[in-house]
Amino acid sequence: MSERKGVLLRLDPAVHDALARWAADELRSTNAQIEFLLRRALAEAGRLPVHVGQMRHPGRPRATSLPEP
Repeated sequence: MSERKGVLLRLDPAVHDALARWAADELRSTNAQIEFLLRRALAEAGRLPVHVGQMRHPGRPRATSLPEP
C-alpha cells in the first residue's frame, strides 16, 4: 500500500460536528468520512485518478479465524 499524505484542514466547528455525527452513523472515523466524500466528489466530477486504491469498507474489520491447534 502506498504512503498516505496528511493534510491540515480547518473547519467551522458546526461543520466538524455535523461530519463527526454523519461519520458515526456510517461507522467511519471523521477522517475516513472526509476522504469518502472527497473521493465521491472527484468521481462525480470525472477527476478521480484511475490508479487510486479502494477505501476500506466502513465498520470493524472482519475477525480472522485462527486455525485450531
